[in-house]
Amino acid sequence: MALLSSIRQPTAAETAERTPKLVGAAWALLILNTLGSTGAQTVIPLPRAVSQLVTMGALMLAFVMALALNPRLKLRPSAYLLLLTLLLVTSVVASLHLEAGFGSLFRCFRFAVFIATLWLLTRWWNGSFTFVRHHIRMFYGVLVSVAIGLVIAPGKAMPDVYGGRLSGAVWPLTPPQVGQYAAVISGLAALLWLGKRTTATSALVIIVPSLGLLLLTHTRTATLGLVAGLVVALLSLATTNARARKVFTTFVLVAGFAAVALAGLLQAWFLRGQSEENFSSLTGRAKVWDALLAAPRTINEYIFGVGLTDKSYDGLPIDNSWLAVYHEQGFTGIAIVAAFLLVLVAVAVLRPPSLARACAIFLITYCISASYTEAGLGDASPYLLHLALAATLLAQGTVKDTEDEFIPKGQPV
Repeated sequence: MALLSSIRQPTAAETAERTPKLVGAAWALLILNTLGSTGAQTVIPLPRAVSQLVTMGALMLAFVMALALNPRLKLRPSAYLLLLTLLLVTSVVASLHLEAGFGSLFRCFRFAVFIATLWLLTRWWNGSFTFVRHHIRMFYGVLVSVAIGLVIAPGKAMPDVYGGRLSGAVWPLTPPQVGQYAAVISGLAALLWLGKRTTATSALVIIVPSLGLLLLTHTRTATLGLVAGLVVALLSLATTNARARKVFTTFVLVAGFAAVALAGLLQAWFLRGQSEENFSSLTGRAKVWDALLAAPRTINEYIFGVGLTDKSYDGLPIDNSWLAVYHEQGFTGIAIVAAFLLVLVAVAVLRPPSLARACAIFLITYCISASYTEAGLGDASPYLLHLALAATLLAQGTVKDTEDEFIPKGQPV
């Protein structure tokens, strides 16, 4: 009884401000919207129109849900979302010329609803780990569907068209997408365990299968992003967290040993059976980039771009966030994207060392490193959601009780 009486109970006002469970549902729907709907063969053929209806329906439902939860439009200031809104305005200005067709205006509408939903959810951006858990759980569910597809239809899950790399056979997901989701949630789960915010068992249940799927995707971008993100995040904790220093030292020793003892296997995994020429051209990406940069453009296209597209040029994927933004939103878009990344980095640097800051740094580092070979910083995408998650972690808490204060630190993810 004495122990129970010593635990501070939340006041009625504080309890009213706790994050509603439906906020997690809205966040999950935003993730569903960004999964994409093309790129892989599924067990049950899924018409593109049906998959687009599901993803767009998820976005509209997320917006309606967020609006119902926040009818008085209580918004928190966010430099990240403010710059993202400015990027939307630039996208609309560029898309009005219809150089990319009417589809660009539809993409602008989708982008607008995406940003509006994030604005509505800012009411609960208080620096807690609530959104981190929703992020991990939803993407883990997506990876479970990938694993199910691998079990029931291995031929479709690892098709020859992708060189035997793992893709989604239940929902159409490309190997880079699967690799991205696996890398992000395994990194976040590792950091939560490091900060004693989850149990070792829960962390292992997430990390081990996710890393296994990551290896099967042979995705170099996700792997390097995971390593870079964890290194920078651990360094941010090293000065104040003895456990982080031990983990970082162990990480460096294991990585050094693996680099020497498993050099041949690592090289074979990274090459994926490609020739040196194909590898040096980043699987043909460099040719698309050169063609894009060499194409003639008007002054207006240099400044504002051609409007939102499907992130391709001449029928081939651009696979570079900066060049995709240059193509769609011009130099104005590049300046805005650079600005919101710099804002997030600056805020993270100025925050005192903490687990929340380390998780935000991991996400920011991952997105920056992946931007070189993946598109997604200029339109509604998982990358913008990762950065939004970082913004929630860097937000200054305005409520005294967060979800974490009333749940034991060693809770499952």
